[in-house]
Amino acid sequence: MKRFYKAVTVAAEAGGFRVQLDGRGIRTVGGRAQIVPSAALAEALAAEWAGQADEIDPAAFVLRDLTDYALDVVEAGKAGVIEELAPYGETDTLCYRAEPDEALGVRQRAVWEPLLTAAEARWHVRFVRVAGIIHKPQPPETLARLRDELGTLDAYALAALRNTAALAASLVLGLKALEPSADLDALWDAANLEEDWQAELWGKDAEALERRARRHAAFAAAARFAALARG
Repeated sequence: MKRFYKAVTVAAEAGGFRVQLDGRGIRTVGGRAQIVPSAALAEALAAEWAGQADEIDPAAFVLRDLTDYALDVVEAGKAGVIEELAPYGETDTLCYRAEPDEALGVRQRAVWEPLLTAAEARWHVRFVRVAGIIHKPQPPETLARLRDELGTLDAYALAALRNTAALAASLVLGLKALEPSADLDALWDAANLEEDWQAELWGKDAEALERRARRHAAFAAAARFAALARG
């Protein structure tokens, strides 16, 4: 698609801020007025539009797509989004480990256990640790508490969590990534611990490294989106 606008601006509107193209307010893909809660997010959205060349690159609109999901999907059906996210807590990657006496298991325990125990302390829950890949259910009260925690998040945080939890295969890491002081690189390394272990044993693959870099960028972008929405 050809670029069809010249000026990109941000205007304050009732309830927040909105990007304007040649003075016309942006709408979501679902047709809603794309009004966001913070000037910081609106400016970042404007930067995506302003950065387009003569040919518009749809892949460059990472923040716009997250915003549209927050407004069109989450705000229209928050309960359904929570039910979509909850299974990441049931099968959280931090709970599934090699045998404790194996070298991989030792590394997993060193990296993952502090993250998991911190989550347990914060949410007052208990996670079942599993040696191997056979699924074991988490306590019902843990899953109920996690759903309650998800219910406290706004549409923008849930939209971001949809990406961070999926990319990390972990609700614990996905939620941790949304915290203001989160070390995103360390969290991403934790999520990819097993992949890195395999690379150490068998060597690194160029395609795998490229794929990991893309996924890392998407993970960081989702966390940045949540931070911008907080303002």
